[in-house]
Amino acid sequence: MIFRMTINKNKLVKYTIVFCTVFILFSCNTANKKGYSPKKLEVLKAFLESTGATSMIVVVEGETIFSWGNTSEKHIIHSIRKPLIHSLIGIAVQQKKIDTSMTMKELGIQDIAPKLTDIESKARVADLLKSKSGVYHLASAMTKNMKKYLPKRNSKQPGTYYFYNNWDFNTLGAILENQTEKGLYNLFLENIAIPLKMKDYKEISINIDGDSKEKTDISNVDGYYKYQKSKSAYPAYHFRMSSRDLALFGQLYLNNGVWNNKQIVPKEWIDVSTKPYSVYNKKKRIGYGMLWRLNLTEDLKKMNSYFHTGKSIQLLGIYPHSKMVIVHRVNTERKYAYNKEDLDKTIQLVFDAKI
Repeated sequence: MIFRMTINKNKLVKYTIVFCTVFILFSCNTANKKGYSPKKLEVLKAFLESTGATSMIVVVEGETIFSWGNTSEKHIIHSIRKPLIHSLIGIAVQQKKIDTSMTMKELGIQDIAPKLTDIESKARVADLLKSKSGVYHLASAMTKNMKKYLPKRNSKQPGTYYFYNNWDFNTLGAILENQTEKGLYNLFLENIAIPLKMKDYKEISINIDGDSKEKTDISNVDGYYKYQKSKSAYPAYHFRMSSRDLALFGQLYLNNGVWNNKQIVPKEWIDVSTKPYSVYNKKKRIGYGMLWRLNLTEDLKKMNSYFHTGKSIQLLGIYPHSKMVIVHRVNTERKYAYNKEDLDKTIQLVFDAKI
């Protein structure tokens, strides 16, 4: 019996090697057909192995031309959760369950003391989507920079000033749940994961006390509500997702919201969300739309491509002119070392591989 199991394991290793070899050869052929050099993609692979990244996928015209690392492993996507929430809000807007012109006061949104002021309560859903709420209340999962540069309360009118603040994003999640009367992770399963036939997302979610020093096991969940009730009533809606599922989501957006001839996310919603409402880095020509970051044209008026990062080391990128989706991941759930500057170099290597 033990001998038989050993033989099966050896066969499994052999079959795995054969499968990987076949997949690599298939990817090389696909890369050639799509106009990308397999040799230059090998350069990309070697670079990735030196950076501390854990997985990467490049999809061109709906076909994978490059896949590296464990693309089925789920781990935190950090701020890339915002595009996922974007898709669900767009669907809710189309269903007339959310009106983006409604204010926090009209929606009954309030927070812990010090509570929202009359000025802050005038912020509209649209302002939150653009990260222009003017609400500078503390929020769950705030980064050091968010805390450091957080403007003073009531210092800006809603809709007038861009500041990347988790209060806006967390509150949007709460509004979505309130208006649809469904949990956010269930909404994602029903509206996105099932139609796209995602392989790894199952909708398992838990609540986490972010103020507690005790660690919570998140290894088996797809998402978690991170509450920090000392800061805000609203949690951060964190997703854990595999690279291959995230690539499917990216392809949905490259398809203008269409999947298998069905409109999943309204095209009008994608169009209006990928317009630059703010330019926060003129030198690099980077702007912000609605829950998406934008690479802009030289005149800073239009979007060339759009993306979102997580901790500035993960990436979901949509490149319409190249008909390309790029997913780049670093597993931050374990000890890691990654130079943020290497992400730009990685993306450049992809474009350098174009024949």
